[in-house]
Amino acid sequence: MAEKPQPVRVLYCGVCSMPAEYCEFGPDFEKCKPWLIHNAPDLYPDLIKQSNAKEADKVTEQLQSAGISSDGATPSAPKQEEVKRLPGGKIKKKEKQEVVIEKVIRNKRKCITTVKGLELFGVKLSDASKKLGKKFATGASVVKGPTEKEQIDVQGDISYDIVEFITDTWPDVPDTAIFFIEDGRKVPAA
Repeated sequence: MAEKPQPVRVLYCGVCSMPAEYCEFGPDFEKCKPWLIHNAPDLYPDLIKQSNAKEADKVTEQLQSAGISSDGATPSAPKQEEVKRLPGGKIKKKEKQEVVIEKVIRNKRKCITTVKGLELFGVKLSDASKKLGKKFATGASVVKGPTEKEQIDVQGDISYDIVEFITDTWPDVPDTAIFFIEDGRKVPAA
C-alpha cells in the first residue's frame, strides 16, 4: 500500500507574515532581515555575510567617534549634519511662511482671487473662506491647487482690500509676508 503524503511545514516570517522564502519580494524586506538571520539562516546565507560586515563597520565607526582609530591617528573632523532625505533621494525643504495672492481672469470680465499659504500661519482655511465670503459678499471656497496644496478661491477682484483684512483678522500674519503675483512676478504687498 502507498504511503500517505505528509503536509509540508512552511516557516512564516514573524514580521510580514509571508512564507520566509518570499520575504525578499515583500514590501518590508529590510524589516524582515533581522528576523530571517535569526530564525532562517539557511534560506539567505548572503544576509549573514552582510550583517557581519555591517556590524564591523558600526564598531569602527563607534571607535572613530570616540577618538580611537585602528591606525593610531588622531580623530578626523566631526561629521556634517545629516540632511533628512525623502525616498528617491529628494531633500525636504522647509516652506517659506508667506501668503500669496493672485488674481486670475476668466471669461474676459470675470475674475477669481486666489489666496495661498494662510495655513502656514495656523489659520483654518475653512474658517478663513467663510470670513472672506461674508466680508466681501462673494462666494469663497477651499480648493486644491495645481500643486496639490489647498488654497482659497474668492469670486471677484478683492485684491484691493484683502491685505488689510488679512492682517486685521489674523494678527499672526505680518504685512511683510504677503505677496501679490502680477504678470508672473512676486511683488510685496507692503
